[in-house]
Amino acid sequence: MPAKRKLTMRHIRQMLRLAGSGTSSREIAVMLGIARSTVQDNLKRAAMAGLSWPLASDLTDDVLEAKLFVHPGVKQGQRLRQEPDWGPLSIELKKPGVTLLILWEEYRSAHPDGYGYSRFCELFRGFEKRLSPTMRQEHVAGDKVFVDYSGRRVPIVDRKTGEIREAELFLGVLGASSYTYAEATWTQTLPDWIGSHVRMFTFFDGVPRLIVPDNLKSGVNRASFYDPEINRSYGVMAAHYGVGVLPARPRRPKDKAKVENGVKFAQSCILGRLRKQTFFSLTEANAAIAQVLERINNHVMRRLGVSRRNLFETVEQAALASLPTEHYEFAEWRLARVSTDYHVEFQNFFYSVPHGLIRSQVDVRATARMIEIFHRGKRVAVHQRRYGGPRYGTDPAHMPSSHRRYAEWTPERFRRWGASIGPQTEGLIIATLASRPHPEQGFRTCLGILRLYRDIGHDRAEAVSARAVEIGGLNSKTIASLIATYKGKKPSTEPAAVMEHANLRGPGYFH
Repeated sequence: MPAKRKLTMRHIRQMLRLAGSGTSSREIAVMLGIARSTVQDNLKRAAMAGLSWPLASDLTDDVLEAKLFVHPGVKQGQRLRQEPDWGPLSIELKKPGVTLLILWEEYRSAHPDGYGYSRFCELFRGFEKRLSPTMRQEHVAGDKVFVDYSGRRVPIVDRKTGEIREAELFLGVLGASSYTYAEATWTQTLPDWIGSHVRMFTFFDGVPRLIVPDNLKSGVNRASFYDPEINRSYGVMAAHYGVGVLPARPRRPKDKAKVENGVKFAQSCILGRLRKQTFFSLTEANAAIAQVLERINNHVMRRLGVSRRNLFETVEQAALASLPTEHYEFAEWRLARVSTDYHVEFQNFFYSVPHGLIRSQVDVRATARMIEIFHRGKRVAVHQRRYGGPRYGTDPAHMPSSHRRYAEWTPERFRRWGASIGPQTEGLIIATLASRPHPEQGFRTCLGILRLYRDIGHDRAEAVSARAVEIGGLNSKTIASLIATYKGKKPSTEPAAVMEHANLRGPGYFH
């Protein structure tokens, strides 16, 4: 770095005033506390510039300094040595492994009398300060993509009702090239948030090392500088693509200045240019956004002299990791606790797990087609996802044996059990089921009757059944009494008619 001049313009004015009054150089040096050679050098500069005391009243310090210290034949602000083109150098610096030292060595090999390393760095930092805030950050190619939603939305009109619904504008900006992706989605919820990332990676045809999101709830459960808690579904998506997630610090907009600047640029270029267009669907809006996005990426940036697309294709694209061979399928993860009926709830539908997991905490993975349930990392249940129909999806293998037997009970099955004994017993079963408001309410009664018949022969059971239907004794207590009464008696050879009454539905009811 060149040495800084110690004399101020006030010292120079005093020096000229003393010299004009006839004071010698030695005396001036003593009076101002500087070297005699310095006095002589500055007086010589003043004589060459045609300056003498008294100075003109309108001669400012800036003009005086320019007259004394700017080299002859050199315009003010012009460098004395060959200066590199800083724009291409700033682009080269984004490439992996490139440092300022390497760039300086290449510069000196081309210009041996050029600037030293310290002055080279100083001039480069000065060039960086003249760039936009996003370009002042040093972003290595393929390192980061900054993602966020625009605060302004895209209005979309329903053709039938005329109702206006506003869609969100998602933006992703690569750090090194500022190559931009944008699309409209209906919401900022997790499916739309992750879906936008998947489509963004497809647009880039590659994956950077890190994603830098804002602390949106869809992506970050708990914001923290030291230990941010990433949403599990978002983390699974990132793991599928092999990319890390590094949320911006809360209330630190400079952490994502790249996308912040991209958001402002998109608002003016995308929303500003599309403000007079009317969209009737999300597809129409995204088609228009894609056209404006093409214009943004092909626009030549003034200070760098190249477009975002050119930077992306020449610097960043090769540094991106390849897309995975398998297509990503969105899956939402949730924690759930198994209820006492051994089912877990997901969006108002219920799915069974093995009954031994009652009260346990499980992980639910939901895709568009399947519901998978995991306990301690092991999948314990899988169901087809339900969107309508019965709210409960129950796998019989998950039920306790007693529940499983009850689930297998049907009116037809009880009729077959009764018919296996005889027609009178079948008639008794039909009458018992018909006597209840709902057949299921008679299941336990029928089961009790059939259990009582285990200890007697079929002939006696048929006689008891016929008598029970005749007197309307359609319960286990009456059957037990009739079994005791008919002990030792022979059954009638003529089958008793099934009793008819208002509650009797008949066999057609169960078909």
